[in-house]
Amino acid sequence: MSADTLARETDAGRGTASRTDGPGSVRRRKPTRLLGIATRTPYWVLTGGLTLIFLYPLIWTAVSSLAPRAGTSQTDGWGLGNYASLANYQAGIWVYIGNSLFVSLLTVLLTLVVSLLGGYAFARFRFPGRNVLFMATLAILMVPYATLLIPLYVLLNLVGLSNSLVGVALVLTMFQLPFATFMMRISFESIPKEMDEAAMVDGCSTFGALWRVLLPAVKPGLITVGLFAFLAAWNDFIAPLILINDSNRMTLPLAVSNLRGQVQGVVDYGATEAGVIVLALPCVLLFLLLQRHYVRGFLSGAFKG
Repeated sequence: MSADTLARETDAGRGTASRTDGPGSVRRRKPTRLLGIATRTPYWVLTGGLTLIFLYPLIWTAVSSLAPRAGTSQTDGWGLGNYASLANYQAGIWVYIGNSLFVSLLTVLLTLVVSLLGGYAFARFRFPGRNVLFMATLAILMVPYATLLIPLYVLLNLVGLSNSLVGVALVLTMFQLPFATFMMRISFESIPKEMDEAAMVDGCSTFGALWRVLLPAVKPGLITVGLFAFLAAWNDFIAPLILINDSNRMTLPLAVSNLRGQVQGVVDYGATEAGVIVLALPCVLLFLLLQRHYVRGFLSGAFKG
C-alpha cells in the first residue's frame, strides 16, 4: 500500500469518526436540554400562577368599570360613563389628581434630599452618637403610623400648616425617612471609599465628591427610595383624612372614598372601580419603567464586604 493510499484511508477514518461523534454529541445534548426545561418548568408555572393571582383583581376591576351595570353611571352598553361620573365629582377629578401629584412629588423631593445627605453622613463620617442616632431613626418604623397623626395634627396647627398639602407632605416624608436613610446608607457603604479619596485628591470638596462621583453610583438606591416614597404618598389615605378639612384640597384616595357613598349611603361601585383604576395606573407604569433600577437598588448592599 502506497503512502498516499494510507493517508486517504486515515483521513476517511477520521472523517467517519467525526461524523459518528457528531450525532452522538447531539444525542448527549438532548437529555441536558430536556433536563433544563424540566427544571425551569416549575418556576414558570409558579411565576405564571402568581402573576395571574396578582393581576386578576386589577383586570376584573378595569373590566367592571367599563361594563354595563344597574345602579351605576354605565347602564347601557360598554363605555366610560363611570369615568365621567368620577371626573365630574365635586371639584373635578383633575383637581384631586393635581393635589395627589403635588403631595407625592414634594414627598419624593424631600425624602430624596434628606435621605441622601443622611445616608452619606452615616456611611462616611464618624461622630459621637452615630449608631445611637441611626437606631433612633430606624425606631420610627416600630411606632404605629396612626398613633402619631393626632400629635402631628396639633403640631401642624401650631405652625400654621393644618389643612395644608405641604403639611401632609411633611408628615409623609417623616414616615418615609427611616427606610430611605437605611437604603441610602447601605448604598453608600457598597461604594469603595477610595472613590471619595481620589475625588478629593483631584480637588473636590466633600459635597463635590458627593455630587460628582458618588451620586451617579448610588442612582439605583435613589430610584428605589423615590419609588417607595411616591407609592406611599400617592396611595396614602389616613394622613389626608386626618389633616385635610377642605374638600377642594382632598387627595385622590380621599375623593374616591367620599365618592363611594355620596348618595344616601348607596355605594357607587362603578365610579369606585374607575377611581381604583385611575389610582393604580401611575403606580403600575412607574414600577414597570423603573423595575430594573428598583431591583439593583435593593441588591446594592447585598454583596458588600
